[in-house]
Amino acid sequence: MGALHEGHLALVRAARLRCASVAASIFVNPLQFGAGEDLARYPRDAQSDREKLRAERVDALFAPEPSEMYPSGFSTVVDVGRLGEIFEGAVRPGHFRGVATVLVKLLNVVRPDVLFLGQKDAQQSAVVRAMIRDLDAGVELAMVPTVREADGLAMSSRNRYLDARQRAQAPTLHRALLATKDALERGAAKPQALAAGRAALDAEATLDYLDVVDERDFSPLETLRPPAFVIGAARFGTTRLIDNLWVTS
Repeated sequence: MGALHEGHLALVRAARLRCASVAASIFVNPLQFGAGEDLARYPRDAQSDREKLRAERVDALFAPEPSEMYPSGFSTVVDVGRLGEIFEGAVRPGHFRGVATVLVKLLNVVRPDVLFLGQKDAQQSAVVRAMIRDLDAGVELAMVPTVREADGLAMSSRNRYLDARQRAQAPTLHRALLATKDALERGAAKPQALAAGRAALDAEATLDYLDVVDERDFSPLETLRPPAFVIGAARFGTTRLIDNLWVTS
């Protein structure tokens, strides 16, 4: 959705290594924002985004206006079922319906062979993988590992909302995931592992959820059984951040 950072550019570089040509889309999608969310103030920097993509040798940029994507009378949406109603979907009702709908449109316009998505939005990738399968979209999904700051904070366009105090607190979300994963790997029962994770989170943060889930359908797991994700979301002030650890072995 723009406001590009090194995490986004890692997707471009991964695509460049595999593909003869690379296209990027930038579109702040109104369908995936709920009432009271940050659509109006979501960071936008079109000129800087174009320069970064040009420097990475992106061949085509698709950056439509909302009226192009959703013309008058638009009414068709993609319902992604239970996977879109848990965790992020429970906190943000309708969010994944908006994501799936715009992704179908973007895939139909661009017609890529491979779609590169970031691991940070792991549930989104699971939703898109299911959508590709169910709707025979004919594209391969490649998930690129999360890019982090030196202190472990996952790169995100929303990080720029954090003030200095919140920025210092924000890496504790990553530490909460690590503490949960480490406890599970040491043989702790899930309740104790989640308690260790919560204890690692800054006391001023508000935890939305912390769990260990199956990689494909995000059903909660009682043990760390790969492939899986340890997932978490928390608010630092008014800024809500998500993160995960991908456990493959």
